[in-house]
Amino acid sequence: MSGGDDATEQRQTDGDAPAVREEEAAAPGSGSFGGARAPGLVGGAAWTARELTGWARWSWRQLTSMRVALILLFLLALATVPGSLIPQRDANPVLVAEFKERHGTLGGLYDRFQLFDVYSSVWFSAVYILLFVSLAGCIVPRTLQFADQLRGRPPRAPRRLTRMPAYTAWRTGQAPEGVVEAAHGLLRRRRFRTSPAADGGSVAAEKGYLREAGNLLFHVALIVMLLAFAAGQLYRSEGGKLVMVGGGFANTLIQYDDFRSGALFDVDGLEPFHFDLDEFHASFHREGPDLGTPIDFRAEVTYWRAGDDDNEGRKATIRVNHPLTIGDAKVFLIGHGFAPLVTLRDGQGEVAFAGPVPFLPQDSALTSSGVIKVTDYTGPDGERDQLGFQGFFSPTFRLNAERGPHSSFPDPDDPVLTLTGYHGNLGLDSGIPQNVYQLNTRWMEQFTDDSGEPLRVNLRPGESWELPDGRGTLTFEGYERWASFQISTPAANGWALTGAVGAVLGLTASLLIQRRRIWVRAVPDPDGPPGSTLVEMASLGRAESAKIPEELADLAAALQDHAPPLPEAGRTGTGEAEESGTAEPTPEPEQEPEQEPEPEQEPEQEPEQEPGTAAGPSAEPSAGHREGAMP
Repeated sequence: MSGGDDATEQRQTDGDAPAVREEEAAAPGSGSFGGARAPGLVGGAAWTARELTGWARWSWRQLTSMRVALILLFLLALATVPGSLIPQRDANPVLVAEFKERHGTLGGLYDRFQLFDVYSSVWFSAVYILLFVSLAGCIVPRTLQFADQLRGRPPRAPRRLTRMPAYTAWRTGQAPEGVVEAAHGLLRRRRFRTSPAADGGSVAAEKGYLREAGNLLFHVALIVMLLAFAAGQLYRSEGGKLVMVGGGFANTLIQYDDFRSGALFDVDGLEPFHFDLDEFHASFHREGPDLGTPIDFRAEVTYWRAGDDDNEGRKATIRVNHPLTIGDAKVFLIGHGFAPLVTLRDGQGEVAFAGPVPFLPQDSALTSSGVIKVTDYTGPDGERDQLGFQGFFSPTFRLNAERGPHSSFPDPDDPVLTLTGYHGNLGLDSGIPQNVYQLNTRWMEQFTDDSGEPLRVNLRPGESWELPDGRGTLTFEGYERWASFQISTPAANGWALTGAVGAVLGLTASLLIQRRRIWVRAVPDPDGPPGSTLVEMASLGRAESAKIPEELADLAAALQDHAPPLPEAGRTGTGEAEESGTAEPTPEPEQEPEQEPEPEQEPEQEPEQEPGTAAGPSAEPSAGHREGAMP
């Protein structure tokens, strides 16, 4: 999937379309992959098999190409968009039902194309699986090719080292064998893989194999992440529970307020435990620019695992982003709020409702909204009826014309319960699921005053509201705190983390490590002083980099400690040439012609510089043009 790989590029080129030769295409009965169809049943079967095999190979090459892999990655990202914008059935079935009720035609269309179940839909799974196969098909041949490269040796030195992008040369009085041996040892100490020539006149070295290893690690890590995400979706479970202070929760399916799980998750495998919420503490800034912002949320709990003695619970503290881990389950603190304590006496003076009612926060000051539904109610005339109340709880009460009743601070400095009431049919027997925090007033009548205006009351703790027409009394007794928890059983999180770390490491290696080759040749110099040796060094990288000439200059300087340049005997170049750091072209030494290297070892085009250009890119003379360099 990565660029810069000759075999991959060749495969992509070969796989652009099935090759059809003109003479075979013109032949009657010829197929897309050549060969005329022989007469008879056997000939037809052979022709069909050849065509099917050819198309299968072409399809496989297309699927494992970098272009298709990028398209699949884009499609996978694009497929997550409707999953974020459209309510999902596994996350909120009530919201999906409401959407389909409000938008009948559009809801049916979404349902037909599985847009309410994006992540379990056929088309999303197809993209996911194809991407997995594409990555796997890319890794296998690249791994085999990389293994062949590791078993091979660096290619021998080209005949014309002056054609390399980075090149330097000098004369020395050391014997060629000693120079080559010193270069071999130097390159080995610099962690190059080396290969001396059979005639002993040169040494080839290569470095940067971890670049391809990084590419392979990146691809393997992507597959690990895909498998981990798939396993996480199939075997996960997640649910929420609102718990009053003093209340508790047992990890069984019927205890959850909402519960979601993967297709392969077994509810019988839920971690057996239960906990009690002993205390909840919340603190906020009371002055300065951070007024009202939270300082700390803390839930003090006592929990028991299967087999624990009921009298020996374990104490724990749950904070935001610091969950409680019990076996395979994690308990997260995700919210908190207030629950007004309400007592309602009906028209006969009997207690029809009593207890805390959780209200949900609507802003950072914890202005909370909620409803009270009273189903077991008897009116003053003895008739059965139902009552409903909706309103706001304000921990620190404020009232103005713009916002109406609201809270100005999240701590309960001046708690007030604001309510308006209804009587009639709550619609609980209609068979349509209802949100416990919303009141359906379609079949209800609102309480009004003598002028016909809706009644609304503001109650502080201990105050009561006498309902109109002798319908009873509602008393605001006070409030309690509640906390909401998310209980999750994750799957394959460790594998997902391992894949993510591996992907980062592999990508870093592929970007920062440079694959390069270096050659050193030392031969007797017939044009120099008697007994002198011509030393040539050249470097070639798989991609252009300013570090290649710098590294060659550094190696040349280190090698000159073992093969010092001869004293300067005069220069034939002009002053301009000396100042620019270039030298006259080096005459080729008399030696036996060598075989040209493979095409992949030669640069794709002639470098735009004169032969003999120095390795360093700066104006300072490089290692090959220091004192005593060749004329």
